[in-house]
Amino acid sequence: MRVYLVIMDETDEASLALRFAARRAQRTGGAVHLLALVPPQPFVAFGGIQATIEEEARARAEALVTSAAGSLLSGGGKPPTISVRQGDGVAVIRDYLTEHPEVSALVLGAEASGGPGPLVSHFAGSAGQLPCPVYVIPGGLSDDEIERLS
Repeated sequence: MRVYLVIMDETDEASLALRFAARRAQRTGGAVHLLALVPPQPFVAFGGIQATIEEEARARAEALVTSAAGSLLSGGGKPPTISVRQGDGVAVIRDYLTEHPEVSALVLGAEASGGPGPLVSHFAGSAGQLPCPVYVIPGGLSDDEIERLS
């Protein structure tokens, strides 16, 4: 079974990657893994405030990935595997790929205009060192084009 890993955040690029991965998984009998990243929070001298800031960031990430999972299910797809992890995005994704050898492809969305984001830049530049291919989905694609390509 093919497994497509999508990195979820609040950007249009993440939604684009999710639409592509969900349609591709449906067509190939595969599955989708959703990984939400919680960036490291700036240090606050008071421990209670630090804990609250970190918990709020985690709660936002969990709500985001839960909403994305609901979108997959409403589209008739299989329930995704959901993970929320805190840390540097690149390191967290690399660790996830190491821990989950069943992942067949890392699916990232690119902006419709402007330069690539930090994840696309990093993983496209080091694709030869990854355990799976990287799919970069162009931001200018319409739903019909995503349907055709997936």
